[in-house]
Amino acid sequence: MAAALESAWQVLTANFSEFQLATVFTFLIHETAFFLSGLPSLLFERFGLFAKYKIQKKSNTSAYQNRCVLRLILYHVCVNLPVIIFSYPAFKFMGLRSSLPLPHWYRTVVVSQVAFYFVLEDFVFYWGHRALHTKWLYKHVHSVHHEYATPFGLTSEYAHPAEILFLGFATVVGPALTGPHLVTLWLWVVLRVLETVEAHSGYHFPWSPSNFLPLYGGSDFHDYHHRVLYTKSGNYASTFVYMDWLFGTDKDYRKVKAMEEKEGNKDM
Repeated sequence: MAAALESAWQVLTANFSEFQLATVFTFLIHETAFFLSGLPSLLFERFGLFAKYKIQKKSNTSAYQNRCVLRLILYHVCVNLPVIIFSYPAFKFMGLRSSLPLPHWYRTVVVSQVAFYFVLEDFVFYWGHRALHTKWLYKHVHSVHHEYATPFGLTSEYAHPAEILFLGFATVVGPALTGPHLVTLWLWVVLRVLETVEAHSGYHFPWSPSNFLPLYGGSDFHDYHHRVLYTKSGNYASTFVYMDWLFGTDKDYRKVKAMEEKEGNKDM
């Protein structure tokens, strides 16, 4: 299997430059992971599927969903792609490489790098996101993302261009510091996309990651952030819950969950 992958990689690198792989291919991998993972919750909401697992009873209209998709395509092409292209020299300077041998996902160095990216991203994202909820930044920047009080997967990247740059820094800072293999970077991009899409899906299934992974926030945790007033929303972290717990920005969410549990016990 490893030999076949390395042979395929040789063919790829023989036909495309590292610049093309690190920019255009990274963009295409991001788009593929994003839209393939984000479309299901859009379709679930549109056709009323899995309604019992939907966190909010409200639904977005088809026109509102279409508006989101069209703007996402515009933002991705006009903001995300140029950022990826212009950031390549910085990544290259920090050690980004595409040469053989390929890293294997089960090796300690790959696992530790991706784990580091998640922890660092969560820390940086928490403070950036919390800053975006101050009055001026919320009004002029972050309110765009909160236009969708009932989120679905694709709304995860629906944001003001300034926010895309502001919080996008949290995603790239880890790889930029460590200079990983390009394959490790692609793995990180896919995992980060899957995490944020799930958190914005609007559905909490029995198989949702938050039911199995300790400290993982997930859809229920983040959905609360979208449906309450911005000054009281809390739950600012992207992936885990410990930052909000440490700084007390999940207190209202915990109170709501405690009340829901109490009501549930009464009905039993």
